[in-house]
Amino acid sequence: MGESISFRHTILVAASDIDDMGHVNNVVYVRYIQEVAAAHWAQVASEELKEKYLWVVLHHEIDYRNPAFLSDEIIGETWVGEHQGARFERFVKLTSSSSGKILVESKTVWCMLDAETGRPVRIGDDVLGVL
Repeated sequence: MGESISFRHTILVAASDIDDMGHVNNVVYVRYIQEVAAAHWAQVASEELKEKYLWVVLHHEIDYRNPAFLSDEIIGETWVGEHQGARFERFVKLTSSSSGKILVESKTVWCMLDAETGRPVRIGDDVLGVL
């Protein structure tokens, strides 16, 4: 995955994130990926943009590299890729802050929606300017 890191977000692994094997459950990583993406949007978007647009996931690709454990600190890094129409690629890499090992790498395709109508809307310069 090509990298042009634009945002970092820290996650602390909680007891509820751990599965029967003693490490972070794969489904929890999906939540972490979405948390990093949402934190990025929350930081860069104006209140006007947040009120005008919503985002939904169309597709996740996730490569699980290494496990994370209770109380681990994870650094989530995200950057955006190509866009077309209402669709945008977003990449997220989750890394252990203590070991530096990559835990997860993902590519997610998001669709931007008009908040009033719930319908897809073409990504314009107002959004491209903050991402």
